[in-house]
Amino acid sequence: MLLPAIGALLDRDLCTLRREVEAYPDDPSLWRTVPGVSNVGGTLALHLTGNLQHYLGALLGGTSYVRDRAAEFARRDVPRSELVREIEAARQAVKAAISRTPETKLAAEFPELIGGAMVKTGEYLMHLTTHFAFHLGQIDYHRRVVTGSSTSVGPVRPVELGSARPA
Repeated sequence: MLLPAIGALLDRDLCTLRREVEAYPDDPSLWRTVPGVSNVGGTLALHLTGNLQHYLGALLGGTSYVRDRAAEFARRDVPRSELVREIEAARQAVKAAISRTPETKLAAEFPELIGGAMVKTGEYLMHLTTHFAFHLGQIDYHRRVVTGSSTSVGPVRPVELGSARPA
């Protein structure tokens, strides 16, 4: 059962994203630029939440979300409280998509062209999980560089997976 696993991974990583956003000492630090780094923590948080709300929420989950990808990269100084709301909206979008998508759809073409190509839904969902993890790591490094802190927020915790049970 691939869909519940993808849902559990994305939910875990969205919870990690929230911990990362909340670990910045203040709102301006989310938007502080660093030489050689083109996307700051706030921008990446907007991009990740917009990405999931579009591809999973709107296209698979039937939500009414309308993506503005350009704004994900153009907006600045969005307060943490708004970023947290977007993270929670993305969590709900993932849950909606997972609950409404039958496993048989994984072998079908994804309902939107991806980079001008048709791809299988299951493969694209796996791509979305790795895309999310890639940018989540970038946010962690941005936060550490901006704050000078080596403190971890406890990313990728196996105990937060959907199948985790007490031993």
